[in-house]
Amino acid sequence: MTPPTAAAKELLARLVAFDTESVKSNIPLIRFVEDYLAQHGIASQRVPTPDGAKASLFATIGPSDMPGLALSGHTDVVPVAGQIWDSDPFTLTERDGKLYGRGSCDMKGYLACALAMVPQFVRRRLKMPIHLAFSYDEEVGCTGVRPMIAELGKRLPLPRLVFVGEPTEMGVVDAHKGPVRWRVELTGRAAHSSMPHYGVNAIAYAGRLLGELLRIEEELKVGAQDPRFDPPFTTLQITQIEGGTASNVVPVPCWFGWEIRGLPGFDPMLLDRRLKAFAAEQCLPEMRRLAPEAQITIRATNQVAAYAADTQSGIVPLALKLAGKNKTYAVSYCTEAGLFQVGGAPAIVCGPGNIAQAHTANEFLSLAELEKCLVFLDRLADWAEA
Repeated sequence: MTPPTAAAKELLARLVAFDTESVKSNIPLIRFVEDYLAQHGIASQRVPTPDGAKASLFATIGPSDMPGLALSGHTDVVPVAGQIWDSDPFTLTERDGKLYGRGSCDMKGYLACALAMVPQFVRRRLKMPIHLAFSYDEEVGCTGVRPMIAELGKRLPLPRLVFVGEPTEMGVVDAHKGPVRWRVELTGRAAHSSMPHYGVNAIAYAGRLLGELLRIEEELKVGAQDPRFDPPFTTLQITQIEGGTASNVVPVPCWFGWEIRGLPGFDPMLLDRRLKAFAAEQCLPEMRRLAPEAQITIRATNQVAAYAADTQSGIVPLALKLAGKNKTYAVSYCTEAGLFQVGGAPAIVCGPGNIAQAHTANEFLSLAELEKCLVFLDRLADWAEA
C-alpha cells in the first residue's frame, strides 16, 4: 500500500499544535486522539491521573482475544522557554523537506505515523491486534506510563511485543542505560558567620558528600565497561545544589541532586548504600556533637529501568527485518522500553528522527524519516495479517 504521508503530515500538524509541555495538561490532545479513533470505529481507554489533569490512552485494533503488537509513544514535550526559534514552535512549519515544531521529532512524529496508519489497520484482516499506547510525563522521568503498564494484563491487554518509537532514524535499539536520581538534604545549625564554631555548616558537609561522589565517579570510569555505549561505563553526575540563607549566617539548609546512568545489570543501590554509609560514619557524628538535631537524608526520587532486549520473544529479529537493518545498537539515553519489559511486555526501540534534534530549538523531523516510519508500520501490519 502507498504510505499515507499526507495524512501523517496533517496529523503531525494537529498534534504539534497542542502545547503538551510536561507542566501542562495533555487532555486536549488525548481528546483529539479519542475522537479520531472513534471516527474509525475504535474504542479507547484512558488511564488518568487522580486529578484527571493528564491521561495515558490505550486502544486496540483487530481481534481482542489474543496478545497484540503495541505502538508506544509519549505525548508530552520539553519546554521552549529560553530557546530562540525561527518559527512558532507550536505551528508545524515545512522548510526544505523538514517539518519544524516542538515534539515533531520527540516524539509526535511517531504518534502521527501510528494514527495515519489506523485506516489501513482497520481495513486489514489482522490475525494479531495492533494496540496504541500513548503516555504522558516521559520527559520528567517516565512517570506517566507506569500506571498504564500496571493495568496491562488486568484492565488492559498485555501486549505480546511493544515498539517504542523514540527517534532512532528507524534503526533498532536493543539496549539503553537506566537513570536513577537522588536528592540529598542536610540540616545544620545556624550561627553568626563570625562565630562559626557555634554552628554546623550544612554546605561544608555537603561538600564532603560531593567529594565521595566524585571518588565514586572516578571508580565507575574504570569499572565495568560495555563498548556499545557512549560512554562505555556507568556515569555519575552532580546536577543541582542550593544552600544557605545569607552571607553572614552559618548555613543550616543545603540540598543537592545527583544521578547515574547505569549500564544494564548495574545495581544502583550499591551507590545508595555507600553514600548513606559515608554520611552516617563520616559526617553525622561530627555534626551531632554540637547539634543533635542535625540531619542528612538521602533518597532516590526517580528510577527508570535499564533496558536490554528480551532474546526469547523474537522482537529483535522481527524489528531488524521490518526496518531493513542487519544490526542493532545501544544508546545512553533512556526510554519507556525498560519499564514495559519489566511489566512483562518485551520491547524494542525504533522510531523516526534523530535524537540530536530532541529538546533543541528548531526541532525538526525530515519527511524522509516520516516516510520510513510509515513503511515500517505497513510491514508490521503485513506481519500481523499473515
